[in-house]
This record gives sequence, C-alpha cells and structure tokens, in this order.
Amino acid sequence: MTTATDTLLDGTHTVLTPEYVEFRFTVAGLYSRFLAWLLDGLIVMGISLAVIMGLGVVSMAFEGLGNALAIVIYFLIEWGYSIALETVWSGQTVGKRALSLRVIQESGVRIGFYHAALRNLARPVDRLPFFYLVGGLAALVSGSHQRLGDMLAGTIVVRERRLRVPSALGTSGEEGLLADPLFVSRVKRLSTEERELVLSAALRREELRLEARLRLFSALGARLQDALAMEKPAHLSDEKWTLLVAAALVPRPDARAPAPRARALGRG
Repeated sequence: MTTATDTLLDGTHTVLTPEYVEFRFTVAGLYSRFLAWLLDGLIVMGISLAVIMGLGVVSMAFEGLGNALAIVIYFLIEWGYSIALETVWSGQTVGKRALSLRVIQESGVRIGFYHAALRNLARPVDRLPFFYLVGGLAALVSGSHQRLGDMLAGTIVVRERRLRVPSALGTSGEEGLLADPLFVSRVKRLSTEERELVLSAALRREELRLEARLRLFSALGARLQDALAMEKPAHLSDEKWTLLVAAALVPRPDARAPAPRARALGRG
C-alpha cells in the first residue's frame, strides 16, 4: 500500500517492450526533484544576476525599462537553461545530474528538444498560484509523479541506476571474435542508446523469464546484425552474440583502466 509519505519518495514506472519484456524505472520522488530544482534555481539566479549587472547601464538610464528587462532576462535564462541542458544532456540539468535524475519519455526512451521545450514552457502553469502548488498536486495524484508539464510532454523523471560492468560476461571460448579488429571497431560505433540497451540486457538477463529472455535476445540479435552490418556466426545463439557485443564494449582484463559503469536509465 502506498502511504502519503511514500508519494514524496521514489515510485516505479513499468514499460512493456514489443517483445513483452518488462523494464522497470525508478521514478524520482518529489523530495529529490525539489533538491534538483533548488540547485538549478540557484544556478539560474546567479547567471541572471550576472547578466543583469552587466546591463546595469540600461537600468540606471531607464529605471522602468531596466526592471522590465530584468524580469524578461530571468525567464528567458530559466527556460533556456532547462531546455538547452535537457536537450544536450539527454534529460538532465546540473541539478538533475547531481541528484542522479533524468527526464525520459513514458515509453522509456530519451527525450529530445520537443519534449524538453514542451515540459519547460508549461512551468508557469505548474507554478500557479505560487511555489509549484498546481504542479506539486498534479505529481501527488499522478501514478508516475508527473507535473502538468510532464503530462503534456509525455515525460517522467526517473532515478538513474549505475550498473558496474564485470570484466567477463560469459564469453569464454570466443576470444577470436573479440580480437577481430573489424568486429571491435564496428561495435565501438554503436549509438549510445544501442550500447545501453546491449549492456542492460547482458547484465539483467538472469532476471527475465525464459520466454521473455528468448524474445529479447532474438530481437537484439537481429538488430545488432543490422547495426554492425555483420552476420551472426551460425554456431552462436542470439544471446551469445549479444554477450560478445557487450564484451567488446568493455575494456579487456589486461587494460589498466577500471571497468566502466553502464547507465541503464533505471531499468530493472
């Protein structure tokens, strides 16, 4: 049962893929989102003050115009700050990054400029009548803690989970393919989204039921053949093929660099 206190903390958002595999995202609660908003607000305030002070000549010459200009500058910087960073950083601002939060689409994929602009341009409505009262109430009654801007843009704010990638992913016996420069170079050219999908599937495959696991790796195997422009070796299963791609994304055991962390966007 969900209590009133739980609504301030994290929740869960589930996405069902076309392969009938469920991915669970940890939805950010109001408390963590407030802290991120507070940090971003301080940054916006500092940038705005710096710009306004730089335009102090206008304020001294035309006091009324200077005050109006200061208000316009503040709102332009606030909107521009959030829209620009959430677009460039795939759903993150400085505050969200510090709190390990990210805005994603309800379908589980990353947002673009359209979603970032839509959810941020709706902030004046969420602020009504003061201090985000409308937005806060909307988030409390929403199953995924969405304010009105999120509902309009079809987005949710989730908590990122970082998974440590082990040095071995069950690929023993296939070192020859991992040593193939053509295979490795093509794997390195995979998009960020494709890399995250492969690593997430490789690390969490034991959590899936057999039928869902077979469907997931069958779809991934076909997608990777297209992305790499390479045919899967006949003796490899779709899961083994995907694990080899994941292993090629991880530094070899003899490398001095520590094993990287794969961002899974909260998928569980």
